[in-house]
Amino acid sequence: MLIDGFPAGSFQANCYVVSPAAGEECVIVDPGQDAVPALDDLLREHRLKPVAVLLTHGHIDHMWSVAPVCGARDVPAWIHPEDRDLLSDPGKGLSLMARQQFFGGLTFTEPDDVRELSDGAVLRLAGMDVTVDHAPGHTRGSVTFRLPEERVMFSGDLLFAGSIGRSDLPGGDYQTILRSLGGVCLTLPDDTTVLPGHGPQTTIGRERATNPYLAEAAPFAGPTRGL
Repeated sequence: MLIDGFPAGSFQANCYVVSPAAGEECVIVDPGQDAVPALDDLLREHRLKPVAVLLTHGHIDHMWSVAPVCGARDVPAWIHPEDRDLLSDPGKGLSLMARQQFFGGLTFTEPDDVRELSDGAVLRLAGMDVTVDHAPGHTRGSVTFRLPEERVMFSGDLLFAGSIGRSDLPGGDYQTILRSLGGVCLTLPDDTTVLPGHGPQTTIGRERATNPYLAEAAPFAGPTRGL
């Protein structure tokens, strides 16, 4: 398995490429602000051919470059329907002050091919099975992506190393994100690698032991499951 990535733009949102191996097809996760040059470098370095872009949610720092990336590679973008409107109007997901700061003269459009994610779906992409878990609370349409064979989860802005995503923006809700943390994260094995939307990677076990928000989410956890 090949997983590589970089923090994109001024928001430093992690963009990832995922492939069974170098020289094969891949998926791109969360191409954020100014992601295209670094993304092109990664694709050349590993000789990868993208087949899809996966979006953990619709906030601008994670989807800024989705239309140009999909257009240049003629690939679809996958997003949960609750966040689809943010592709063409990302200001809906921001505070009034942030909208005024970031959207002077900027316009966004959907990629030509947008496909909608559903909870529990298994996407067969680039020779990999990618499991989708709806995890609202940061946004209404936030999801995580899991690779069952590798014990890897792309958590977006649900779970970070030592913290969680904010829930005070439009579409966010603190009790809802706690339920998502309990139902999506705390049910996974401790050796699950977490690749978050910002900051360094971590594991479910480390966060279970040290992250105060996961302790608060514990009442919402179901039975432990495998990936």
